[in-house]
Amino acid sequence: MRSFHCIVNPVSGGGRAPASVVPLARLLRDAGAAVEVSYSPGPRGCARLVRDAVGAGAVVVAVGGDGMVSSLAGAVVEARGTLAVSPSGRGNDFARALGCPSAAEALAEMLLHAPARSVDVIEVTGPHVGARTVVGSVYAGVDSRASELVDRAHRLPGALQYPYAAVRALLEHRPADYDVLVDGESHTFRAATVVVAGSAYYGSGMRIAPSAVLDDGLLDVVVIRAASRRALLRSLPRLYDGSHVELDEVVVLRGREVSVGTSDPVLGYGDGERLGPLPVTARVRPSALQVLAPEPQ
Repeated sequence: MRSFHCIVNPVSGGGRAPASVVPLARLLRDAGAAVEVSYSPGPRGCARLVRDAVGAGAVVVAVGGDGMVSSLAGAVVEARGTLAVSPSGRGNDFARALGCPSAAEALAEMLLHAPARSVDVIEVTGPHVGARTVVGSVYAGVDSRASELVDRAHRLPGALQYPYAAVRALLEHRPADYDVLVDGESHTFRAATVVVAGSAYYGSGMRIAPSAVLDDGLLDVVVIRAASRRALLRSLPRLYDGSHVELDEVVVLRGREVSVGTSDPVLGYGDGERLGPLPVTARVRPSALQVLAPEPQ
């Protein structure tokens, strides 16, 4: 029987995360599993909780959104432990890519019986970033502006926050000149946004990198070239089914190490969290993270 240590972000999903862990913990305990619940004490405290949990043989359960998963993943990798996700944030894109359920009963069943899978993570470095671990994607441009707006949109219903932020960011956007280095090959783009993705999804269900696979040891680089605001707004719905990659304005590259820089003042974001001003370098760490998740279809 597995044991679990649930680490909860108390502000995820507008406060939904603390409520969601109660029925989940009860179901796991009723099934005979040992369960401990802690609230996030901040990055350093979380790293200590992860080390202690892995040392005790427990699966670390991230209760929150993508930012919470990202904040724990690096520590789980270094401790050689296993991570699971209880999706209770605003985006939940990594859980979406894994196929994790959100209903407590289905999630408990998965945690108790699903096999552990190995998936890639992204190691992000930069002069203004330090070293960070990202599980989904790193991005800069219109989408990083949208993430800034989401962080300030708490008065809106959760379902409206990402669409509102995407539209407003597009209306405000100014293109930038990006230098993109993919496995040593240099590219220059006048672009609205650049995304370096290990997972297909970001922005609460947008299929930004439809060919990205969690465990293929590669990063998908999606560049949306500069276009008019009207053209970008018109193409926005296509982000949800991934058909935007068919547009002439979209370039898709693949590699294992990607650097993104610009002379313009552009912020980089990763998994919905602020990283810092460009430049940043993203390197894939193949099969570095063990996760509990359904078998891929």
